[in-house]
Amino acid sequence: MASRLYAWAHWMVRRRRWVIATWVLLLAVVGGLGATLHGRTSTEFTIPGVEAQRAQDLLKEKFPPAAGGVVRIVVAAPDGETITAPAQLKVLDGVLREAATVDGVIDVSRPAEAGAVSADRTIAYSDVRFADEAPKVSEEAKEELTTAVEPLRDAGMRVELGGSAMLPQTEAGGPAELVGVVIAFVVLAVALGSLVAAGLPLLTALLGVAVGLLGTMFVSGFVEMTGTATVLALMIGLAVGIDYALFVISRHREQLADPDVGWEESIARATATAGSAVVFAGATVVIALAALAVTGIPFLTIMGLAGAGTVLIAVLVAISLLPAVLGVFGERMRPRRSERKSGRNRVPGSWGLAWARGVTRAPAVVLVAGIVGLLILALPARDLRLGLPSYAAQPAASTQHKSYDLLSEGFGPGFNATLVAVVDTGDMPEGQRQGTVTRLRGAFIADKDVAAVSRPVPSPSGDIVVMAVVPKSSPDAEATTDLVHRMRDKAPVVAGVGGALYVTGQTAMAIDVAAKLGDALPLFIGVIVLLALLLLAVAFRSVLVPLKAALGFLLSVGASLGASVWVFQEGHLNGLLHVSAAGPVTSFLPVLLTGVLFGLAMDYEVFLVSRMREHYEHTKDADDAIARGVSSSARVVVAAALIMVAVFGGFVFNDDPIVKAIGFSLAFGVFIDAFVVRMTLVPAAMALLGRRAWSMPRLLERVLPDVDIEGARLPAMPPAAAPGDGEVSGVNISV
Repeated sequence: MASRLYAWAHWMVRRRRWVIATWVLLLAVVGGLGATLHGRTSTEFTIPGVEAQRAQDLLKEKFPPAAGGVVRIVVAAPDGETITAPAQLKVLDGVLREAATVDGVIDVSRPAEAGAVSADRTIAYSDVRFADEAPKVSEEAKEELTTAVEPLRDAGMRVELGGSAMLPQTEAGGPAELVGVVIAFVVLAVALGSLVAAGLPLLTALLGVAVGLLGTMFVSGFVEMTGTATVLALMIGLAVGIDYALFVISRHREQLADPDVGWEESIARATATAGSAVVFAGATVVIALAALAVTGIPFLTIMGLAGAGTVLIAVLVAISLLPAVLGVFGERMRPRRSERKSGRNRVPGSWGLAWARGVTRAPAVVLVAGIVGLLILALPARDLRLGLPSYAAQPAASTQHKSYDLLSEGFGPGFNATLVAVVDTGDMPEGQRQGTVTRLRGAFIADKDVAAVSRPVPSPSGDIVVMAVVPKSSPDAEATTDLVHRMRDKAPVVAGVGGALYVTGQTAMAIDVAAKLGDALPLFIGVIVLLALLLLAVAFRSVLVPLKAALGFLLSVGASLGASVWVFQEGHLNGLLHVSAAGPVTSFLPVLLTGVLFGLAMDYEVFLVSRMREHYEHTKDADDAIARGVSSSARVVVAAALIMVAVFGGFVFNDDPIVKAIGFSLAFGVFIDAFVVRMTLVPAAMALLGRRAWSMPRLLERVLPDVDIEGARLPAMPPAAAPGDGEVSGVNISV
């Protein structure tokens, strides 16, 4: 691999103007397609085939009004007054008549008629039902409703909007995310020692992310995609784009510290060595994200493919656009004379070398202490509960959160968890339909965790009957999940007379999605671990190194999941992280975290261990290879990890609770994996393994390909060309 990338980089440098022009043209073309042919992103996480979705499909087919999206207008009377006072009712009636004229609305309920007034008559609600499903209700219609309710506020009433159609769109690119980019630039400037060099990773990463995101927007015109998919693509693409460029540029400047090395040769060698690690590490990220398809869950598959596509572009940028841009800067990337002098003696006295020697002085103690510490961090994950965020998790200032609080105050905590029982009576004998539905309703009312059950509402054809079941507990409570299972246990009673019972609604859908993803997690982790063993065995011609890497990866995932449970499920640090309410961990977070963190962990594993192997190939001294490998890569690995933590950490302050949880878990996971696992446990484990770390059974050695990511077979370094020979050298303007 290294030899091919070496020749490839020479070709890129010599045709740098054409390469840069091609990338700019690609950005323009993809940008045009993404801007003109993009589709709408969805706010719902559904899985075809689960019971809640089958019920929704049945309603859409046989009882369309019941499947439409709902905007719930929640009204609270002024202090000391009631919502049923004549003055309040007059204003409310006028607002509801105006709401009925909004495009797409097919029904507006009246609070008094629907029993939608609280017992103390201070809070009421009206459901504005649309013909379209919730994700398809237009923003224009929701804005019209927002304007229509203003007279209620003018009359002194509190008004908030909830309902299935009010799920907010997931967005990124706010001030918090920009802070992460600024921190990344500062880290790059310190790590590379040059403002010019620090700007290049950001420049190339932003171009790659722009191509990836615009391409994702174009694809959204043909497949249904959640807003979280685009944010994930941005998050991962930006982080790996900066890191991959950092790996190559740091190797380039390290080589240029030798005045006898020409800049074009240095670019080619940096691309061949660090670039090989980038290709290999990037391939692991792409494969890990694409492997989300094994879960069989469409929205997660699309999310993984969107992230994988952006990472693939980041790899292509690092081995094509970056060498071309470095060629434009030429001699200007060479460190200043003072840096070159210190660089010659950097390894023997570097902090990285001191760290490696400290860790390997008592490797068994370090290994045991580190593993015990990570297991302690992972302990909260034993109580992991999966779900989807309710409106309680939205920002406290949002209308969705306020409507949730008002409904809980007026009608009890279970009102926001309302379940929908759908009874298919089409194949039941005519004389048994009403009796069966009546007995079923009575069984629901008798359940200890049910607060209320609505009257049965039949479809126009009479084939479908719908009942709303209000639990006593909140959407996120375990008691609500248990209630859903008990309701479904009554399905055989209906089936015995030719009918069918389904339980759906937002809460039931969240429960079904969580169960499906929980079942998929063990298979996915197994696939990822096997993938790690295979890829690292190919990369390092070793069996023990992959085993050690896979175990370290599992420890990182466990610690990150434990921290996520501690924060988001148990409610610690809520004020600091602006978490509105504790609740279950986002159902697809463990699967997503496993895939993404696997790829990112392998980045550091490949970059760190490849430098160890590079030294081992030259000296055959295992202990010295560990020390020199850590010393030569410590600065870059630490900088790369800090950049990823900063980028992911910026998303922790996004208002979307799902994006917040993803940002936190990835930032924490990368921090733990880079600093505890890779920089501490890996050197300790390698010291204990010694020369055995680089051994491989002869059979596997013959079967597995030799990819040479260390550049062992590159030609000898030629002398630098004097100024005037070939290309004209630039002026050193390094800052």
